[in-house]
Amino acid sequence: MPTIVRPLATGDRTRWEELFNGYAEFYKTDISTSSLEVVWNWIFAPTPNFWCVVALDENEQIIGFAHYNLIPRPVGGSMICFLHDLYVGPTSRGAGAGKALIDNVVEFTKANNLPNLRWLTQEFNYPARRVYDGYNPKSDFIMYNLAFD
Repeated sequence: MPTIVRPLATGDRTRWEELFNGYAEFYKTDISTSSLEVVWNWIFAPTPNFWCVVALDENEQIIGFAHYNLIPRPVGGSMICFLHDLYVGPTSRGAGAGKALIDNVVEFTKANNLPNLRWLTQEFNYPARRVYDGYNPKSDFIMYNLAFD
């Protein structure tokens, strides 16, 4: 059975937090309670510009999520879609949920006539990169990150 993808609903909060915390743990970081609240409010803002979709297994249980939004691309004079976070729970990986989530964001990007969809991953995240490389080989850009805590 193909993975079902749907928008996050307000009743999904507990499971979304579990998965988002799992995502943070994978990247060896923590998400504060206040950050969870901020992101939740972004997703359910009256005028949305940040979205979340979830993947469901055959029992209609949430097994993964994707966060995405629009960002400006000055060189193109346009907005593009940026896939911020993609995560599938460890016991559900390898069955197509990650691809189904990306495909959903691809459809959003196309439906909104956006010229690009972009995302980042860590160099050593080889299982995810095998999925991502099915869309397009990685670019030659390198990201720099200055953190100001």
